[in-house]
Amino acid sequence: MEKIVKPISGFIALLGSLLLFALSVYFFVTGGMDDTPLMHLFGALSFIAAMFLSMGLIVVSPNHSRVLTFFGKYVGTVKANGLLFVNPLYAKQKMSLRSENLESSKLKVNDKLGNPIEIAAVIVWQVQNTYKAAFEVEDYDQYVKLQSESAVRHLANSCPYDHMEDENASITLRDGGEQVNDLLELELNERLAAAGIFVKEA
Repeated sequence: MEKIVKPISGFIALLGSLLLFALSVYFFVTGGMDDTPLMHLFGALSFIAAMFLSMGLIVVSPNHSRVLTFFGKYVGTVKANGLLFVNPLYAKQKMSLRSENLESSKLKVNDKLGNPIEIAAVIVWQVQNTYKAAFEVEDYDQYVKLQSESAVRHLANSCPYDHMEDENASITLRDGGEQVNDLLELELNERLAAAGIFVKEA
C-alpha cells in the first residue's frame, strides 16, 4: 500500500553539512599547526558526518517522486517538491508521475468474424500508485506496453470491423468511435491496476 512521507526541508540539512565541512577544515588546519592527533580525529569525524548528512539530500521536481526503501523494506513515497532531506541510509528510486504517451505498433489480428485487420492504439497513462509500480511488477514500462497490446488484440477479437460484415453488430471497430475507445480504456485500467497505472485516455 502506498504511503506518503513528508521529509524535512533539505536546506536545514545542507546548512548542517556545510557547517560540519567547515568545522572539519578548521580541525585539520588547527591540528596541522599544533601537530595534535586529536584535532585530526575530530576533523575526520566532522568530514564523515558532513558527507553522511549530504547523502540524505534529494531534489524532487514537479510531477516526480522518490520511492524510499530501508534495506529492502518499503518506507514510503516522497511526492513533495524541492530540496528535501531523508534518512541517508534509505535507497531512493526515482519515479515519474507525468502523463506518458504510448503508441502501439500496428498489430495484425483477426476481428470477431475472423477477418484479418491491422490495428493500433495511442494510450495516455500515468503512475497512480508508486508502491504497486515499484514492487508489484518487474518493469512497469514494459508491463504497460505488453498489456496494452494484449488489450488491443482482445478488443479487435471482440468486435467486427464494420457493419458490412455484421449488420446486427452494436459496436464495430470502424464506426464505434468513442464506444470503442471507452471499451479499450476500461479494459486497460482493469489490466494495469495491478501495477498502479491509470489510463487517462485511449
